[in-house]
Amino acid sequence: MRLLITAGPTREPIDPVRFLSNRSSGRMGYALAEAACAAGHEVLLISGPVTIPPLIGVQMVQVETAREMFDAVRTHLPGCDAAIFSAAVADYRPAQVISQKLKKTAATLTLELERTEDILGSVRSKFGFHGFLVGFAAETENVIAYAQDKLQRKGCDLIIANDVSQPGIGFDSLENEVTLCLPGGQTIPLPRQSKTALARELIAHISRLSSPHASK
Repeated sequence: MRLLITAGPTREPIDPVRFLSNRSSGRMGYALAEAACAAGHEVLLISGPVTIPPLIGVQMVQVETAREMFDAVRTHLPGCDAAIFSAAVADYRPAQVISQKLKKTAATLTLELERTEDILGSVRSKFGFHGFLVGFAAETENVIAYAQDKLQRKGCDLIIANDVSQPGIGFDSLENEVTLCLPGGQTIPLPRQSKTALARELIAHISRLSSPHASK
């Protein structure tokens, strides 16, 4: 099976030295790519800026911004059997990037933000992808309800939901605890474990669930 995986944060520039971003380390996405490769799948990893070394045996595409990730997904998605969107893409970016370093001249500063491209929401509607589609939902409340809503709105086959308000799991941590949300309200909780072990379990579930979509 050929898999496209996104990982890491995006950086949305404010000026030449500052940017908007988030706490995503990319560890979950990289662990998924490594587990998929070890399971014999062909993997293309589109990564935002992280400190993790490149993976051996995985085709890598490096991006910085949400727009760059959108373009990379659109370019590389054709021919894939499944796609896993684990990247924490910025929802907003500065409406105007300042060409010179912003100086500290006032007590307050107001930035006008605009929406970034909806990458996951474009996979079905704009890119015409018919493979198995997996999204992530990192929430701090009503985790399952929000994940099920996202499953419907984005046209996903599976949403992997995690409560990032819990200490020691989620963003910038070595462990995670998630719930698989499937159509029809079905949920499969997976216990807290290392992201490496969880990735192997997730790839096994995705391989099983996506078998009607896969070419091999």
